Amino acid sequence: MTTSNLPDEAPLEVTAAVAEAETRGCACTLFAVVNPNGTLAKGFGAVSSKKLATGEYEVIFNRKVRNCAYVATIGLAGSVGASPSGEIAVVGRASNVNGVFVQTFTSAGVTADRGFHLAVHCRP
Repeated sequence: MTTSNLPDEAPLEVTAAVAEAETRGCACTLFAVVNPNGTLAKGFGAVSSKKLATGEYEVIFNRKVRNCAYVATIGLAGSVGASPSGEIAVVGRASNVNGVFVQTFTSAGVTADRGFHLAVHCRP
């Protein structure tokens, strides 16, 4: 059993919670693949997506994701072609506990419409 990078002096209840989580394999992953125009190409637990402005998107899931970890990357929905290069930023949606706010940029830092893949890792 590992304590997942906890300091040696971690409180016993924290260590016990981590051990229980590791034993149960409790991570749940939701995902969304979103096209540059904001449409949802595919997903698991994702119920909608929309483009709010140039390079700004909202993705809504079927459960609360406020206390989850968000990981995103620029990419196309299909298996053909290559996405333009760029950067991406993610944060929980302030106005909706089921939502994630995503911004995409060119490599120069200018907002731009880019397709992306978003993974949301949650505890059950």
